[in-house]
Amino acid sequence: MNNYKAEILSKVCYTDLVYERINKKLNKELSKDKVEKMIFEIIKETDESEFHKIGKNIYITNTARNVRLTINSYTNRIITADILNKIRSNR
Repeated sequence: MNNYKAEILSKVCYTDLVYERINKKLNKELSKDKVEKMIFEIIKETDESEFHKIGKNIYITNTARNVRLTINSYTNRIITADILNKIRSNR
């Protein structure tokens, strides 16, 4: 089993557009620093069993916070964050 968690925590990175995307999808108005802190905390507190690699992306599901993160497995770049309830209701 790969240890995605340790690698992502040490290498996570962001694009300028992702901050706005995360705020929009999670219905928040956080600064860049606060978005980064929130993402780091979500990754850190999520059990490794909730890290799933599908294709080029790693999906991190944190049910306690009701959020799923999508991270590019090659660059460790955050792609987006989704509210779990919205994901489930769209199926």
